[in-house]
Amino acid sequence: MQIKVNLKENAYQVYIDELENLEFNTKVFILSNPKISGLHLKTLLSKLKAQEIFIATIKDGEEYKNLSTLEEILNQMFNSKLDRKSILISFGGGVISDMGGFAASVYKRGIDFINIPTTLLACVDAAVGGKTGINNSFGKNLIGTFYQPKAVYCESEFLRTLGERELAAGMAEFIKMAVIFDKNLLDFIESIDEKAFLNARCENEIFSKIIAKSVELKAKVVEQDEKESHLRMLLNYGHTFAHVIENLTKYSVYLHGEAVAIGMNMANRLALNLKLLNEKECDRIERILKKFNLPTHYKIDNVDAFYEVFFMDKKNSNQKLNFILADSLGKGLIKSDIDPKDIIKILKEFS
Repeated sequence: MQIKVNLKENAYQVYIDELENLEFNTKVFILSNPKISGLHLKTLLSKLKAQEIFIATIKDGEEYKNLSTLEEILNQMFNSKLDRKSILISFGGGVISDMGGFAASVYKRGIDFINIPTTLLACVDAAVGGKTGINNSFGKNLIGTFYQPKAVYCESEFLRTLGERELAAGMAEFIKMAVIFDKNLLDFIESIDEKAFLNARCENEIFSKIIAKSVELKAKVVEQDEKESHLRMLLNYGHTFAHVIENLTKYSVYLHGEAVAIGMNMANRLALNLKLLNEKECDRIERILKKFNLPTHYKIDNVDAFYEVFFMDKKNSNQKLNFILADSLGKGLIKSDIDPKDIIKILKEFS
């Protein structure tokens, strides 16, 4: 299956379960991590032909998604003597996708890159849309670029080696899409046999459908708002809270999707307080998250400190906090006029 991300100058195809032979008349630089390399690199290399192929691996995890690792990647790219016609392939999860895209965007002012995601989270979200970046002490993805890949290849078979937490983390991003854009998808999610899914024993068709639905929705959004000036901000539902949690736990406690699940629940409590969602809708979303063993609560030790970190969020403007909330199931909105007292009230509920 193929889905086109129809951007005027940067259009590209997302291929789902269609990774065939790739041939390039140039140098190819593969960025991955040791785990993915050990599991799947042989498969990728069997399908790849190029003038020269270079392989670089970096440590796995959000805690390594920083300037130090970026410099390491760039140094290896320079040591490989890549030119401006060379191609970088990001082969891994969201961290690899974000960092590979960022490195490609700044190396010699930009070279082409391709995403081949190997996690569900990267397939449904990180690998599509062209947001690249790294974390720093101030927050998540605060250093980065908008830089679209030349193609994305999502293979269900690569997901077979994922553990329960990684699969659940990817499902969190899919649930996010359903709540904000398409409430009918919630019925599909509730129909999934979670035990088979979390143990990667479900049919490839389930993975393919999840990926396809997510990519279709994201493509429509990115086509209308590539640089996240308004509509694309809705994709950050749950992320405003999640990014604070990740920052305060130094990216070492929760997988990104797990933090997003908690963030969605916190955002929903805020929406409930503002009478955007009702209790039944809130409970349904939380029940679906728990169905996939996703966490929904985080203990806030210092409410004031947590609140202050909000102001580093990229969506803010003119010192106003912008929250992405569900305004009934299947519909999201950007809310910038929330009384700080209402925000603090929700944070206290989680303290």
